Amino acid sequence: MTRLLETSADPGRRRDSDDGPSGRAVKKPIRDRKEAWAAAILLLPALFGFAVFWIYPTIRGTYYSMTDFNLLREPEFIGLENFRQIASDPQVWSSLRITAVFAIANIVLVMVLALVLAALMQRLNLKTWLRSVLLLPWLVPNVAIALIWGWLLDANVGYLKNLLDSVGIGGVTFYNPKAALWIIVMISVWSGLGYTALLLYAGMLQVPAELYEAGSIDGASETRMFFGITLPLIRPVIALVLVVSFIGSFQVFDLVQVGYGNNPIPEVRVIYYYIYQLAFSFHRMGYASAVSILLVVLLGALTYVQLRIMRANRSDLA
Repeated sequence: MTRLLETSADPGRRRDSDDGPSGRAVKKPIRDRKEAWAAAILLLPALFGFAVFWIYPTIRGTYYSMTDFNLLREPEFIGLENFRQIASDPQVWSSLRITAVFAIANIVLVMVLALVLAALMQRLNLKTWLRSVLLLPWLVPNVAIALIWGWLLDANVGYLKNLLDSVGIGGVTFYNPKAALWIIVMISVWSGLGYTALLLYAGMLQVPAELYEAGSIDGASETRMFFGITLPLIRPVIALVLVVSFIGSFQVFDLVQVGYGNNPIPEVRVIYYYIYQLAFSFHRMGYASAVSILLVVLLGALTYVQLRIMRANRSDLA
């Protein structure tokens, strides 16, 4: 107690020191201070990039969202007028609805197929090179993917389109309003399935083998062990994959922009493409910023709900 009173009464006493057994101030080891400085120096480039490419654009975008700005004159502050226009803009809500349908279909298909594929990899012990092959579609840039599939499904010379016609499945082209959105969904599933499966497979490798052995002794089938052991124990990994897939699905743009040659049909005008049109086709930069802020808030809220529902901060493997 006396020492505490002396410390509080002496503001000049070193705050970065601790009292040793003899009552003398013990300085932090020099090695710890050097490691702290090294960590700070190594983090500086990342922090600089974060500030320049995320914090600064966010602040500027928030400001522009409250202005009438068209790239041809100085921004004019108009308060919340852009957000009032969003409430009565049917194209914003139509684009959000289309994007939501795409996101739900993409996530459901990818998660189901990736879980099956990851479970097969876990039980069959596939070779490393065979697992690596699954990453090839994910490594191809989306621009190249859009060009390749655009050629395969071309209405005139598309090889895959003509093949489907020959087996009685007609109308599978980018510009068929009934099939366009689902074509984009299937391309996205094909591209991201392998990467998602490998993430889930990595989570499954953390499940102790003793649990499966105990389940086998008790007579549990592979299906029952999958739903009773594997899925509950990889819940944090599933939550991570769901959140990343959800945010990525709402950011779909290049497949639409490149696949439709900068002229998509209304059935696939997703929210990112509409923001792009507002900013660079209609020159309504302020209004585009407001829609972007709305999208950020919406995604942030939905991500928070996902994490809370999935209890992603707690792991059953801990």
